[in-house]
Amino acid sequence: MSARRETSAATTHRVVILGAGYAGMAAAVQLAARVQRREGVQVTVVNAQERFTERMRLHMTATGRRLAEPSVPELLEGMGVRFVRGWVTAVDADARTVRIDDYQVLPYDTLVYGLGGVADTPAVPGAEDHAYTLNSVQDAELLADRLARLGSGTVVVAGSGLTGIESAAEIAERHPELNVVLLGRQEPGAAMTPRAKSYLHAALDRLGVQVRTGVEVVKVLPDAVELAGGESIAADAVLWTSGTRVSPLAAAAGLAVDERGRILTDTVLRSVSHPEVYAIGDAAAIRQGYGVMHGTCQSGMPTGVHAALSIDRTLKGKQPKPFRFGYYHTPVSLGRGDAVVQFTRPDDSPRRICLTGRMAVRYKETVTASPWPTYGRMKKMPASGALWPRGGRFTRLRRAK
Repeated sequence: MSARRETSAATTHRVVILGAGYAGMAAAVQLAARVQRREGVQVTVVNAQERFTERMRLHMTATGRRLAEPSVPELLEGMGVRFVRGWVTAVDADARTVRIDDYQVLPYDTLVYGLGGVADTPAVPGAEDHAYTLNSVQDAELLADRLARLGSGTVVVAGSGLTGIESAAEIAERHPELNVVLLGRQEPGAAMTPRAKSYLHAALDRLGVQVRTGVEVVKVLPDAVELAGGESIAADAVLWTSGTRVSPLAAAAGLAVDERGRILTDTVLRSVSHPEVYAIGDAAAIRQGYGVMHGTCQSGMPTGVHAALSIDRTLKGKQPKPFRFGYYHTPVSLGRGDAVVQFTRPDDSPRRICLTGRMAVRYKETVTASPWPTYGRMKKMPASGALWPRGGRFTRLRRAK
């Protein structure tokens, strides 16, 4: 019996997935659904907490709204997946091991690296000490508590990208007693068509959000932000949404990375320097015909699915297929009762069509709803391929043959 156990352990292919965000969960569920009845494959998911974080909705948490608390271990239950709760503190790409909380070591044969990005607070002095972020549920709840205690005052949202826009609108709607200022180098909705951009600006104006563009925050103080040029804006709370950074673990492990620390991948999402490592979501620098993809849930989940398909094919002795992805839309919430949806070409440039108002709200709630039902479909339907929302419907990936 002992000899058989040793032989089994020696022949087990160990797949370790780092991160249970949108991309990591897609990879875990899709791969587990395909290998759970196959001997000799063990899938392990590592995440800092058991709760799945819906990052797209953290701006709602930041205003005190209660969201569902889906459990990663519960979803994976019955799939033969091992869940390890802990922080990834080191990756040894040569030894093929991952260190968890500095004391636990997990060996792997295949690694799926899905440690997503966080707000780039170290980029500006004072931001790490004095600004709030939406890096986690706990961070968003800290901001919610601060806003609830402010009877009046000014909230500065630094960063005029999509997260900044949605956060500013949500805070202004939820707390009309507060003065909300949105700061950024570019105007909100800069990549949208004139009609969509105009609607977005009108909505922010209706909510009382003061928009300042062409400005750069160079320092965050306990009660203000300093702009390039010397101007200072008083602030009772600062939310930092300007730029993201990825974990330095990949670079420290010796994996080939780009100038932002993202893992460079080949056409099937393997590391160009360590082919036993797959990179997905925000952690990967994935090149398509139109350039390097930028991180969103829209693109993150497909990368996780494709990594799972590639690993499954490799384990069967087949060649994985190239990853192909095109963007479809840019949905932006403007409080709970308003939104704008800009439809895009595959390279993310805007098409002429857009949705606004209640129709946009209904569309956005459909296509950006919690991914939990989608993961459930992946779990139950491995033979028919993966499903995720796209354009108001579920798009099916054919099973790799």
